[in-house]
Amino acid sequence: MIALAVNGCRGKMGKRLIALAAADPELSLVSALEQKGHPELNLPVGNTVVSDDLGGIEKAEVVIDFTSPQASMDMLEAAVRYKKALVIGTTGLSAEQIARINTAAKVIPIVYSPNMSVGVNLLFRLVKEAAEKLKDYRVCITEAHHIHKKDAPSGTAKKLAEIIENQTGVPVNDIRAIREGEIVGDHEIRFESDVDTLVLSHSAVTRDIFTRGALQAAKWVARKPAGIFTMQDVLGA
Repeated sequence: MIALAVNGCRGKMGKRLIALAAADPELSLVSALEQKGHPELNLPVGNTVVSDDLGGIEKAEVVIDFTSPQASMDMLEAAVRYKKALVIGTTGLSAEQIARINTAAKVIPIVYSPNMSVGVNLLFRLVKEAAEKLKDYRVCITEAHHIHKKDAPSGTAKKLAEIIENQTGVPVNDIRAIREGEIVGDHEIRFESDVDTLVLSHSAVTRDIFTRGALQAAKWVARKPAGIFTMQDVLGA
């Protein structure tokens, strides 16, 4: 059984992570973490309580972090200090923060992905293949999320643009971000020419696609050596 810590345990993603982990015989929740001053500190969660002490990860083998950029950096420091594997699902990280993750991965194993969904990571592969074959096509990326999402365009849209640019050598300048209602996450990539159009898309029905992927990543990385990994590695790409 793998000892798990969840940072951001009372957020939407954190709550689902804990619920799904409780039903997984391969996982045991040993630390549930939240920011200082959170109103639910010290309330029971499974066999532990909500805590703001990052030292609580000492009992864990792997930490899953779905929080904010700064909170993820604080957890990154703690994970390095206690030599714990880390899964980061936080979006909106700066280039400097991503560089810090890469540096920390020289000490601990880290899975960092802008999207933990298995389906979206398959989309990454399909988009790479399409971009390789359709280098002269015009590309438009449209993404839609709930009104509470702070970063726009999404980390997933940026990753899709990066994949396309790496294949074509041409930046994707047409990225459209929509923030409406409670949309979980929709992404559409259009490759257009004068003679045809190819559309690749993914639509998330519930946030469980992200939590299931994150738990899969946690089990995969828990006992890996130091290094930086993505969901493509987890899925055996």
